Amino acid sequence: MQDSEFHSLLDELTIQLEDELEVYPEDLDIENAGGILTIGFPNGSTIVVSRQIANHEVWIAAKSGGFHLARKAEGWFCNTTSESLPELVSRVVTEQLGRGVSLLGD
Repeated sequence: MQDSEFHSLLDELTIQLEDELEVYPEDLDIENAGGILTIGFPNGSTIVVSRQIANHEVWIAAKSGGFHLARKAEGWFCNTTSESLPELVSRVVTEQLGRGVSLLGD
């Protein structure tokens, strides 16, 4: 994958995630700047979705840990938990929001 394709995929991903989170009634503080999506929760915790350009990975930092996701033919998957990106994002947002959510087509 070329860097330009990687950036396009991640731009689309962060915009989609941002759009999906905006429908929740909780007061989430969402900032998308410089290729990094930061999600602030009412309880003071945050989730950071960033890109690791050199390895073409998505990195997610959440209360429950740090996760590296690599692109496969079927989509993005976590190297340590084997969760798909939608599964992982839905899980960590659920944990930090305190109620069940389903994101990115999960």
